[in-house]
Amino acid sequence: MSTENEGNAVPPAPSAPPVPVASPAASPQGSAPDAGAPTAQLPPVPPGAPGAPEQGTAHAAHAAGPGPEAQQQPYGGPGPDAHQPYGAPGPEGSWPPPPPATPSYGDGAGGAGAGGWGASYQQPAPKPRSGRGGLVAAVLVAALVAGGLGGGLGYTLAKDNDTSGSTTVSASDSSASQVKRAPGTIANVAARALPSTVTIEAESTSGEGGTGTGFVFDKQGHIVTNNHVVADAVDGGKLTATFPDGKKYDAEIVGHAQGYDVAVIKLKNAPSDLRPLALGNSDKVAVGDETIAIGAPFGLSNTVTTGIISAKNRPVASSDGSSSSKASYMSALQTDASINPGNSGGPLLDASGAVIGINSAIQSSSSGGLGSGQSGSIGLGFAIPINQAKYVAQQLIKTGKPVYAKIGASVSLEDSTGGAKITDQGTGGAAAVESGGPADKAGLKPGDVITKLDDHVIDSGPTLIGEIWTHQPGDKVTVTYKRGGDEHTVDLTLGSRVGDS
Repeated sequence: MSTENEGNAVPPAPSAPPVPVASPAASPQGSAPDAGAPTAQLPPVPPGAPGAPEQGTAHAAHAAGPGPEAQQQPYGGPGPDAHQPYGAPGPEGSWPPPPPATPSYGDGAGGAGAGGWGASYQQPAPKPRSGRGGLVAAVLVAALVAGGLGGGLGYTLAKDNDTSGSTTVSASDSSASQVKRAPGTIANVAARALPSTVTIEAESTSGEGGTGTGFVFDKQGHIVTNNHVVADAVDGGKLTATFPDGKKYDAEIVGHAQGYDVAVIKLKNAPSDLRPLALGNSDKVAVGDETIAIGAPFGLSNTVTTGIISAKNRPVASSDGSSSSKASYMSALQTDASINPGNSGGPLLDASGAVIGINSAIQSSSSGGLGSGQSGSIGLGFAIPINQAKYVAQQLIKTGKPVYAKIGASVSLEDSTGGAKITDQGTGGAAAVESGGPADKAGLKPGDVITKLDDHVIDSGPTLIGEIWTHQPGDKVTVTYKRGGDEHTVDLTLGSRVGDS
C-alpha cells in the first residue's frame, strides 16, 4: 500500500470500515502501487516480533504522515519510546514510530514478507536485477522458444500439407489505421496520458535502488511521485526519469515528505514541450467511478490497468519495513485496478483522464509472483487523494519542506476500535498535550478518547492522524471526544509543523 514496498511482514491492520488482512505488497521495480497499499487501521505488531512496540503513541498533531515530532520507531525493530506524540513536543528526530501494523509502500524495496499490509518498496538496482532481469529473460526465452517451435511447425505443415483448404483474410493496413478511439475510451485516455508519465530509477551511493513511476506536474519540469520511490537517492544518489518514447533525463530531488509519502523531483535540461497531466478533484470522486492506473509493475514500464473506486477515506498507514522507515498515513482512495510493485508514484486517473490520486500502496497475499519473490495485486490498491498531494507538492516546490497540520496531542497507536486515546505522557517524558497548542486551548486532556473529526468516525490513533493530515494548518475542525463516559464536542484550529524531523 503502501506503495509497493516489499518490507518485513506485518500483521493485517483493521480498517475503517473494516478491511481484510493482507500481507505487504512488492516494491517499485517490482514496486506495487508502488501500488500496494494497506487499508484502514493498522493492526498492532504481534508481541515478541522484532520492533513490536510496547505501546505506540502518535501525536495527533501531525496527522497522516511522518513528520510529527514524535519518536521514530522503525518497522521490524524496537523503537526508543512507545509513546510517540504527533506534533507534540519531543526529542529532535523523534518522529512517530510506525503504527502497530502498516501496509508497505507499493514500490518499496526490501524482501517481501508475508502478512504485511501493502507491498514493500522493491530495491532492484536501476540496472535490472534478478527480479526484473529474470522476468525479461524468462519472457525472452519463452518468445524464442515459441518462435522456434512455430517456425519449425509451420515449415513442416507447409511441406506436408501444401493443399490445405484453409484460407484466411487479413485486414488492409489502411483499414486498421482508420480505427479511431473515441474520447473517453480507455485507449484514448491512455494515449493522452502516457506521454506525461515517467519511469523513475533511484540509485543510492552504494548502488542499491529501485524503480517507480511519476507524472509531469508542470511545464517547469517538476515530476510528482512517492517519497519511498526516491528515498534511495536522497543523500547524494542518482535519479533518472524515462519517458515512454525512450528519452531519459537526469533528475534531482526538490523536496520529499515522508509522512505524506509524496516527493517532487525536477528534470535537468527539461524539454520545452512537457504536457502536465490535468488534476481532478478527489473530493468529488464516488465509489464505482472508473479508474485507470499507469505505472511500471515489476519493471514493466508504461503499463495501463483499469478498475473502479472501491472505497473512499480508507485509513492507511504504510512503511517499507526497513529499520529507518517512518510510517506514512493517508485517508486513501481504494481501487481494484491492478497495482503492483513499480506502480508507486504513478497517476490514478478518472474516466476523463484527470489525475485523482497517486498510487502508493497495496494489500497483497503472502505469495510472490513471477518468480520475483514479491507479492502482487489482489485487487486492494490505495492512492493518495490528489487534492492532498497537490497541496504537499506545491509546498515542496515552494520551500523544499513539507508542512503538517497538528492538534498538539499524543495519541496511542495501539489497536483499537473505540477511538484515538490521548496518552498520559508524550515522547521522552514530554507532556501528552502540548502547552498552548490547539488541543490544550480546546480543553482536551490526557485520557480523552477522540471518536470523530468533523463527520469522520475515528476508531484509532492512526486513523486520526490520517484525517488530520487531509487538512491544512489553520483549518477549523470539530472534535468529538469521550471523557469519563460522557461525550463532548469542541471546535479547534489546527496548528502546523514544518519538516519531517
